[in-house]
Amino acid sequence: MSGARKNTADIESFPPIEQGSPIELAQSPSADGSKNMRENRPAASSSLSGRLRRVSRSFEQSELPEGFFAATGGIASSILSRQAGPRPVSSSIGLAKAQPAVPGENALQSTPVHPVSEEGRAESKNDGSSGIQTEAKYEGEPPSAAPFPNGYHFPPKHSFGESITLGLLAFWNYFLTPVGFAVTIYGLNVVAWGGMLFLLLCNASPAMCYPSCNDINSPRRKWIEVDSQILNALFCITGFGLAPWRFRDLYFLLQYRLEKKKEALRRLAGIHRGWFRLRGSNELPPAVGPRNVDRDEFQSISRFAIPFPETKIPEAPLTGVRARPTLVWKLDLVIWLMVANTFLQCVLSGFMWGMNRYNRPSWATGLFVGLGCGVAGIGGFIMFLEGKTVKSIEGVPVSQADIERLERDREQGIWHFNNIQDKNLDSRRKRGKE
Repeated sequence: MSGARKNTADIESFPPIEQGSPIELAQSPSADGSKNMRENRPAASSSLSGRLRRVSRSFEQSELPEGFFAATGGIASSILSRQAGPRPVSSSIGLAKAQPAVPGENALQSTPVHPVSEEGRAESKNDGSSGIQTEAKYEGEPPSAAPFPNGYHFPPKHSFGESITLGLLAFWNYFLTPVGFAVTIYGLNVVAWGGMLFLLLCNASPAMCYPSCNDINSPRRKWIEVDSQILNALFCITGFGLAPWRFRDLYFLLQYRLEKKKEALRRLAGIHRGWFRLRGSNELPPAVGPRNVDRDEFQSISRFAIPFPETKIPEAPLTGVRARPTLVWKLDLVIWLMVANTFLQCVLSGFMWGMNRYNRPSWATGLFVGLGCGVAGIGGFIMFLEGKTVKSIEGVPVSQADIERLERDREQGIWHFNNIQDKNLDSRRKRGKE
């Protein structure tokens, strides 16, 4: 008994568990040195579910990849704005007067304003392009040519050669991006094969009409089939490749229309922030943007006027004036047109792949190719018009050369009207009233 007691006394007692200390479970390695797979399984499952949640959240917030017509509309609205420079950061817009520009930051450089006598100061008048009250600072300067209160002025009108140069520069900057390069190659293929099909349908190559133009085995009919299959494959890239994003937008739209969920509309506003504006967004403070929307001074703003997530809010307007709200039916129309493009592509693919050129109806290919291109083209045109309207109110980036030209011409009494067209809109209104 004494020996047993002695051995028991020699055994080291188990250390007490402290209440505040974390308990770690060690994983015993197996014979080959690897950890027990049974113990790793819960952690791996948790990691996988976390990744799936992150991917799902990223997909919900991702912007719709641009199809050929949507990308064309966006590029055209930028080119017609006559500027190719990058957009300034939003944090410098509302503080341009109070704080100097940060060195190395691509911020907006405002046109300097020089004081003059009271005789040369004009009455404040509606600008016309954005509804803001401006004040002339030079003697004889029309009110519609004066800068905005924050110093911003739309770029001057360029000559035809300058506009072409700026347009090509904007296109080149877009072409250098991976998406721009892919869209350009895709568009060139659509134009080339579509042009060839058009010429074949017009019998532009009589040498292919052997033994006759309409003979099923003639080179003309064979090349029409080849062109049609290639165009169908090209349209499948956008029709099917963009389907997940299109049906995601349709899901959010149906949530808003059927279940009255305003958050769904806010999500769509964040996805289409390049051209869509929520109701009440024009009343937001001019300085609020994606980089400062979470500040304390902006927490009292109605969240229904801000997209979801809030970091998807559009950049602060360069003019200090926000664009008017977009009619929601235009968003409905764009989403339904893009979904219709996918459905029409399904029908076209059924005809092209389910039937051969011997038993396929002659009207099927031309009809559904035309309908598919038509609905996508209308959607892209709506996005182009709305995007151009937003730019005409919120402003476009101004290059340093244009800033110097504006200042030089203003000192010489050469007025540039402060709108995207650089035209005297007041005189047009007066002539319209007469």
